[in-house]
Amino acid sequence: MLNSFKFAFRGIQVMISTQRNARIHLLITTIVFALGLYLGFTTLEWCLIVFATGTVWTAEAFNTAIEFLVDVVSPEFHPLAGNAKDVAAAAVLISAVGSAIIGMLIIGKHLF
Repeated sequence: MLNSFKFAFRGIQVMISTQRNARIHLLITTIVFALGLYLGFTTLEWCLIVFATGTVWTAEAFNTAIEFLVDVVSPEFHPLAGNAKDVAAAAVLISAVGSAIIGMLIIGKHLF
């Protein structure tokens, strides 16, 4: 069981070290969590923020895994391989936009 955690944490390290967008997500996550501590988010607000950021990180992890797998299976360009990568990237975008809206609603309420 400990090996499962070791492999999962290695996957997070690989994702952050190889994916520019994962590093951007890490920066934004850090800023939002710091703002939450500073602004004093309620328990419900924290639940929404954690859920939203978890969704983005999960989408980014699946996107990264799909990109790695597609590169192995189809090293030369293939339109379907490109479609798979584009759809995986779209999942990240959709979750990031939804999370940004949640963040703006919660943070905006505290600032204004």
